[in-house]
Amino acid sequence: MTDITRKQFIKLTGAAGLALAGGVGAPALADTFLHKMVRKPIPSSGELLPVVGFGTSRVFDVGRSAEERAPLLDTLKILYDAGGSLIDTAPMYGPAEAVVGDLVARLNSRNKSFIATKVLQNGKQAGIDQMNASFHKLKTSHVDLMQVHNLVDWQTQLGTLREMKQDKKIRYLGITHYTDNGTRELVEIMKQEQLDFVQCQYAMNARLAEEELLPLARERGIAILCNRPFGRGALFNKVKGRELPVWAADLGIHSWAQYFLKYLLGHPAVTAVIPGTGRPDHARDNVMAGMSPLPDEAARKMMLDHLHGL
Repeated sequence: MTDITRKQFIKLTGAAGLALAGGVGAPALADTFLHKMVRKPIPSSGELLPVVGFGTSRVFDVGRSAEERAPLLDTLKILYDAGGSLIDTAPMYGPAEAVVGDLVARLNSRNKSFIATKVLQNGKQAGIDQMNASFHKLKTSHVDLMQVHNLVDWQTQLGTLREMKQDKKIRYLGITHYTDNGTRELVEIMKQEQLDFVQCQYAMNARLAEEELLPLARERGIAILCNRPFGRGALFNKVKGRELPVWAADLGIHSWAQYFLKYLLGHPAVTAVIPGTGRPDHARDNVMAGMSPLPDEAARKMMLDHLHGL
C-alpha cells in the first residue's frame, strides 16, 4: 500500500475524531484547550518541558508571502495556547529556521518558546559559522537546544557545543539521527558521552529504540525527543478505514494521530515528540495527545496489541 498524507487520511476516515480533538469542525481555540499539556522533566536539569512539540522539516519550507505563512502562524499559536513550547528546526530544512525566527518574533513569543536546532558540518569553524548563522535566522542570542545533526563530525561538534553551553549561548546539547543504524550509533555515543538530549526515530512501527536506547537514556539521565512518530505515514496506512477501539476514549484518545503519539509519550524515557506540523487542524490534533492522561505500561501493551491485530 502506498503512503497517504494526513489530509488524505482525514478525508478517508471522516472528521469526527478531529472535531473531538479540537480539529476539523472544532470550537474556537479558547473553547478547545480546557487544560494544558503534560510536562516532563529534562533529566539533566529538572526543567519541565511540554511533551508535544512541532518539527519543521518540509512543513516550514515556505516563502515569505503572508498567504504561505498564515497557516504556520496559526500552528504556532495553537502550540502556545495548548501550553507547548518546543519547536525543532535545522539549517538543512531550507528556510525553516528563518521562518521560525520571523513567526516567533511576530508573536513576541521567544520567552515562551523552547527552540531546538542543529549543526551539520565537518570541522570546528564550519560548525561555529553555521550555528552563528542559525542564531541570526532565529533572531535570538541563544538557543535552548543545539544538536549534532545525524552525528556528522560529532566529536568535533560536541566539543564546540560544550564550549557554547559554558558561554551560555546554548542551554542544552544533544545528538540526533533518524534511522535504525543511526539508533545503534546513538546508543554507543550515549554510553561514553554526557548528553542532555538525544533525538531518535521512534514510532509504533519503528520500535528499535525500546530495546536499548530508551533504557539507557533512563539510566544515563538523558532526555529523549522522538522524530518520525507516525512512521513516515505508514501508520496511517495501516489504520485506513478503521475505527478507534472503544476503550481509546478512556485514555483520552480521539484520533489515530493521538493514539500513535500517546503510545510514545507513555514510555517513561520519552520526554517529548516532535511531529512535523504545518497545518492548524493537524496541530490541534497533535497537541491533544499531550493532554493527561498518558498511558501506563498495561495500556501501552493493549494499544500495541490492538494495532498489531489490525
